This record gives sequence, C-alpha cells and structure tokens, in this order.
Amino acid sequence: MKTFLPKLILMGIIITLAACHQQPERYSVKSYPETLKDSTVVDDYFGTQVADPYRWLENDTSVETAAWVETQRAVTEDYLSHIPFRAAIKDRMTHLINYERYGAPSKRFGRYIFSKNDGLQNQSVIYIQSSLDSEPEVLLDPNKLSDDGTVSLGGISESNDGKYLAYTIQRSGSDWVEIYVMDIATKTLLADHIEWAKFTGASWYKDGFFYAAYDKPAAGKEFSNINENHKIYYHKLGEAQENDRLFYENPKQPRYFHQVSLTDDEKYMFLFESGQGAGSTLWIKDMRDEISTFVQIADNMDYYYYPLDVIDDMLYIFTNNGAPKGRVCRVSVKTPQFENWEVLIPESDNVISSVDLANGKMIITYDKDAANHAYVYTMNGEMIHEIALPTYGSVGFSSRYDEPEVYYAFTSFVFPTTIYKYDIDSNTSTVFRAPQVDFKPEDFVTEQVFVTSKDGTKVPLFLTYKAGLQKNGDNPTLLYGYGGFNITLNPGFSTFRLPFLENGGIYAQANLRGGNEYGEEWHIAGTKLQKQNVFDDFIACSEYLIAEKYSSSQKLSILGGSNGGLLVGACVNQRPDLYAVAVPEVGVMDMLRYHLFTIGWNWASDYGTSADDEAMFKALYAYSPLHTIQSGENVHYPAIMVTTADHDDRVVPAHSFKYAAALQAAQTGDAPKIIRIDSKAGHGGGKPITKVIEEQADIYSFILYNMGLTYNENK
Repeated sequence: MKTFLPKLILMGIIITLAACHQQPERYSVKSYPETLKDSTVVDDYFGTQVADPYRWLENDTSVETAAWVETQRAVTEDYLSHIPFRAAIKDRMTHLINYERYGAPSKRFGRYIFSKNDGLQNQSVIYIQSSLDSEPEVLLDPNKLSDDGTVSLGGISESNDGKYLAYTIQRSGSDWVEIYVMDIATKTLLADHIEWAKFTGASWYKDGFFYAAYDKPAAGKEFSNINENHKIYYHKLGEAQENDRLFYENPKQPRYFHQVSLTDDEKYMFLFESGQGAGSTLWIKDMRDEISTFVQIADNMDYYYYPLDVIDDMLYIFTNNGAPKGRVCRVSVKTPQFENWEVLIPESDNVISSVDLANGKMIITYDKDAANHAYVYTMNGEMIHEIALPTYGSVGFSSRYDEPEVYYAFTSFVFPTTIYKYDIDSNTSTVFRAPQVDFKPEDFVTEQVFVTSKDGTKVPLFLTYKAGLQKNGDNPTLLYGYGGFNITLNPGFSTFRLPFLENGGIYAQANLRGGNEYGEEWHIAGTKLQKQNVFDDFIACSEYLIAEKYSSSQKLSILGGSNGGLLVGACVNQRPDLYAVAVPEVGVMDMLRYHLFTIGWNWASDYGTSADDEAMFKALYAYSPLHTIQSGENVHYPAIMVTTADHDDRVVPAHSFKYAAALQAAQTGDAPKIIRIDSKAGHGGGKPITKVIEEQADIYSFILYNMGLTYNENK
C-alpha cells in the first residue's frame, strides 16, 4: 500500500490566446435581465443588518430560478456570438489538444494498467497489458458509459487477489459517485452497484470492500442540501446494497468525513475522521483478530497523518504534526501512539509534498519555491541520491514497495507531461512515453520572480512567455492564483494556453499564502482572520506586472477557480483599477452563507464562519465578493464573466447566481458583466473534452476581446 499526498498539478484549467492586433469597436450588452430583489430578506449578524435580496436564487429547483438561468444564458450566448474570432480559437484549441496522452503505468500481479487518451476522446480509457511488449487491451472505456461523455471515471481499485476491479463513476461532474465491479479476466460487469457514495473509493477486504456514503438525499435536493452523517459500509460481492453492513458512523459528529484503507495484505485497517481542521485523526485495527478494536494513533485534526505501509510490524507514516513542512516517522503497530514515533526523515527547509515506496526504498518529493525536487532514501531515512528532473516542474511517481520498476510523470509550463522509466539503483531515467504536441517548447522561457507583498512577505511568481519578449507594458497577460486549503500550485502544462504564448502573451502563476508552498505556517497565514493576506499577495503580483512593464491595467486579466474564484471576486472589488478582464470560475462568492450548502461547512478550517463570533463575521463581510461590490458613477470595473455549472454540488451555483445578479444591478461601468452557466457539468472534474474546449474557447475569447485585441491565426 502506498499513499500519494495531496498536490495540485495545474493542467487544463488555464485558457489563453492572444495577439497584439487591435479590433473594431466592441459589441456591448444591450440590457441585462431584471432580477427580482426581495427586500424582506435581511439577516442580523451580531447587530449588523445584512440584506440578501437574491436569496431566492439559492433554490436550484424552482421554476423562477430556471427561468432566470435561461435568460442569463441567452444574454451570454448573444455576447459571445459577436466575438468574431471565437470559432477560430476553438478550432486552434481543438487542434492542439488532439495528441495521445498517457498516464504512468501501475504494475501489480505481474501486469500493467495505464490510462490513455487518443486526443479528442471525452474521457481517457483504461488499458491492461501482460507485459510491456504485449498488445494493450481495453479494460474500461468510460466513453461508452454515456453518449455525450458526461459520465466520468472517478477511480479504480484492484482486489487484493487480482480478480476484480472496482471503479467509481460520476455523472455530470457531481461529487456523488457510484461504484461498479468488473471481473478483470472476462471484462464482464458484475451485478454489484453502489449509489449515493461520496468522497470514497473501494477498499477491498476478503470477498468485498468498504466504502463511504450518505443517506439518500431528498428528491430535487441532491445537489444543494447540506451533507451530514457520512458512514462506512461493507459490501459483500453478490449482495444488494440494501444488505450492506454498517461498519462505522459517528452520530455525535454529523459533519465529519470518514474513510478507511487497508494494507495490501489486509492485516491492518486505518480509519480517518476529518472535517473540522486541515487534517484528520487516525486509528489502526488489526484485522486478523476478530475481536480487536481500533487503537487511536493521533487525535489532532489540525494536522494530517498519512500511513505509508506496515512493514515487519512497523508502521511508516508521514505527518506535519510537530513539523510544519513535514516529516517521515515509524512506530511499532503494537504501540502506535504519537508519543512513540521515531523520526526517520526530519523536517527540512523545504516542504515534503509526497512520499512513495519503491523497491524497498522511499522516494521523497519536496517543494522548493513551489517546484518539485525528488530524492531516494533508505527505509531508515538515509538519503541516497537526488533524482535529476528536466527543469523546475511537477513530478508524480508510480511505484510499489515490493516492485523494482518505477515510473514517473513530469510536467512544466512548456513541458508536456512525459512518462519516464526510472532505475532506482543506478539513478537513471529514460523516456518511456513522450507526447507529440504541435508547438516548439524551445521558443519559450519561464522565469521565477519574488514579489514583495503588502506586509513585506516574498511571494513566488512564475512567468512564462515567448523568448525575446519586450517589457514595454503592452503584453497581454493572464495572472492565475488560488491561495487556500494547503494546495500548492506547481508548474504544469496545458495546451489551452499555448496559442496565447505563441502570440506574445504572458502566463503568470502566483504562489499565494493559504497554500502549502512553504508548509503549514504559510497555509495558516492565509486563513480565517488572515485571509486578507491572500488578496494582498495577489494584488501585489498584479502591481508588480504593471510596475515592471510586463503588462498594463489595460492588458492584465485574472482568473481563478473555486477558492480562486473567491480570490478573483475579492481582488476585483478591492482594486478594480488594476484589471482589464476577470473570470471567477465556480467561485465561493457568498462568504456569509457558504457553510449552509452540501459540504461547505468543511471549509470553515480555512474561512471560519459568520456564526463563529463577531470578529470572524466582520472579517468575512469585509471581503465577501457578493457583499463588497462597489457601485457609482465613478466606478469602473473590468469586464467580468462568471462561470458555473448546474451540477456543481461542491460550490453550489447559487454563489455565482447571486454574485452575477448583484454585479448587473450595480453601477460598475460599461464593461460587460455576464455569467456562463454550463449544463450537465459540475465543479470541473471529469468534464468531457468537448465541454472543456468550448468553455476554454469562450473564456479566452472573452478575455482577448475585452483587451481590445484580436486573434492572429498565423502566429
């Protein structure tokens, strides 16, 4: 068993195309739909009266909301249809994404499983092969699960005897998952089918598996009602779901998440509880003893604990408890409590981002200024050598403790994801599969600068552009950021930004506080009462790009999704003068009520809630994008296109609905304020490539058009 630590490789979410050619007079929105304001909806927060006139848009199943959505879609489509180069951008993006993309192979039971996309397939296909020289066979093709590609594969899990494959699917981008089981030898589907599971895979044990699920939601409220009472069940193959055994629940804590995992030999089970901090608590159970109970290893949910494996009755584990940048420890399974842990790899100057076991050794990946560096260690914590990576970028390993073969995927801003085979003993890497993308990476450069934020903090900023760029203040620039939930933005490749770079644009990626670039202290510095630091960091990066003449306020666009959508909305409200275009994607825009929908309550560890205390309410109210929109004759906002989707049950679309309605009602200048509402789509994961291309083409058509530029197809 091995565990990959959370990391974000930014791939496919930034869209770009640009050229320095002026366009004719731009089309403008003739009129916005008149959105009903209900003046009777007012909440009292510690004596402060806060109106919420668009609360009726939170009802995602009402006829009134559906009608509002259709009128907004009509306005947005009318506007986008008047961008003369919209089709050309879509065509170019379609051409660039049409190349074979592979995932790193995983070896188990003497066979290999890997993913491959031929280029324009909506979903990647899972293949199996008996050896690297044999012909791969299709094991599972998610494209056959729906006609339009809106059913995606969530994850796969082989049973510990190698006979079965459990896999999860997601429909229309929802977080709800269903579990199916396949006989690997015959590639036939079993009758087993699990519904209303969430934030789970299948953890195999004997003749079945464990999974996590919620009770079936009320009809019509599947994508908005709050999720509570996450439970662990055991499913025996061949049984109906209603016969599944309830294995674990915690009714005293209805807003905890629960997960279990087992070692490959099925000797030990780990139980995780999370939901009220940045990490989880952890228990262990000896599955060989039927009357054994769970023994708690760690009880502090403010930290994370990742079991790596149990080897010779020694548990190897990674944590940031007592080490904000991470450390690797081990402990006897007989006395696994935290106070008994032995430190193998202590905390260093750089953050441990992942730990992999490979051929009896450990591969430790560190983040150094947001770029990955990987090293091989003995199981006793002695460093053997560094793995030479092509440039600063992101790396992910596919390996097993008992297997000599190691593979890794590497990517950077102009380095398409390439699969390498790695010999861990000789410390040599050879290209296993390299993509063929229609562009010239040698034409581009990436530099990293460090921007001084408002309080003096140095913030890393990656800049990628075509060689020979002139710093004349006239370069179209796209600045992306996130800044939250311990997520590190490492360098990553996307074909969608290539035409922009080819046409002289700059892609800028900011590593803001709130992430994990420099460990837990960096994360905490961008949370709760310190959340304003994140916006200050992003604004400082914006000012730097202008002051250093990379760009100007007429050529600077910003984009961010989810927590990054909040970032964009807050920064536009605080400094609208800095930007020409802003695209908040699936953003958390109502900071006073976010915790009342689906699993929004889980974000309180980063945000706090308006119900906590007066100080927390005031902090949220001061930056909430919905509540801080400026208005007046002298207010000039950038062009804004809000994006959301009808099946987003992570950040419910009501956030974007209410924010867009408020923008359109305010006096923010003549630049367009529109909302793009996708159908049969969710928060972003699993979206079919056809929808991704359409969305990215629309977003960057909007960006380019509102910079007063056009698209040069001949670049």
